Amino acid sequence: MARFISLVSFTDQGARNVKDSPTRADAFRKMAEGLGVKVHSMYWTLGNYDLVVTVEGPEDSVTAALLKVSSAGNVHTHTMRAYDATEFAKVLSMVP
Repeated sequence: MARFISLVSFTDQGARNVKDSPTRADAFRKMAEGLGVKVHSMYWTLGNYDLVVTVEGPEDSVTAALLKVSSAGNVHTHTMRAYDATEFAKVLSMVP
């Protein structure tokens, strides 16, 4: 399964309703799990991003979950594929 790290920012709508953020996070977790995506962690942060979320699952399912949560209008996501050392070594073995 592929792992992803999402840097999440509240939209103006999401910031106005920030007190609902934990409830929305629970709903995201349930929706993602229904798509076969495991949510490993969610951290609310200070600085350029409001949350950092790590998930694991099939790429199409992760994409669908992130599109669904973004379409609700509370957040924007910036998502990166994440590799552990073993996975990255396998990728490097394909580089001539």
